[in-house]
Amino acid sequence: MNGRSLTMQTTAALTGLMLSAMVADAAEVKVFTSVALTNALDELAPIFEQKTGNKLTISYDLAAAQKKRILDGERADVIILTRVMMDDLAKQNKLAPGNIVNVASTPVALAARAGAPKPDISTADAFKQTLLSAKSISYADPAKGGLSGVVASRAIERLGIAEQMKSKTTLVPGAQSPDLVAKGEVELGIAQASEIVPNAGAQLVGPLPGELGSMTQFSGGVGAESASANASKALIDFLAGQEAGSQFKAKGFEPGG
Repeated sequence: MNGRSLTMQTTAALTGLMLSAMVADAAEVKVFTSVALTNALDELAPIFEQKTGNKLTISYDLAAAQKKRILDGERADVIILTRVMMDDLAKQNKLAPGNIVNVASTPVALAARAGAPKPDISTADAFKQTLLSAKSISYADPAKGGLSGVVASRAIERLGIAEQMKSKTTLVPGAQSPDLVAKGEVELGIAQASEIVPNAGAQLVGPLPGELGSMTQFSGGVGAESASANASKALIDFLAGQEAGSQFKAKGFEPGG
């Protein structure tokens, strides 16, 4: 056997050992997060899995529902919810000791059908007239805890048009408002910008104006009962990093924060 063959065999053996070690070290990371992050995480998850060999199992739901699951005793390795919710979970010892990391933020915004003229929402009064002129609108049911729905309902109350809007409003359980807009089932939708931007049939008009608006900060932490703390921290670091940041931006988020 010549030296070159021996070197090739040695290299192959070492590569095999390294791959075996990676597989042995690979972890399954269970993630609880908000439905608002779906489009971004669905694209980022396979990139992280390929880089690390770890496997992600991601559960999406309204942020309030995910927080309740944690408080009720369900286990997750990584939790990514609104900053306020994460701070509250930390106070209740539901997160492992360590920093809560800001991952991405997104404003509550107005959606119109793609190709339609963008209505004026530059001021609170312009937004009010736009809503009153619309044939129909949709947003998440605030009673179910969807943050964009809570913000939308509060804005309509503050504008003093709750009664006028009631008969032409369709409430949805989660992030479906941009879909209804895209299908032409409603004229306007209020949702997280991150739920509007990826929908080809809808266009982002802009954030709700002034004090009516709200920027939602999503932050990540390791669950107190995580069985994969190192892999969980690696995921959070990845999501807060530059590569993930460009992907978040493309989906209607502001990275980090």
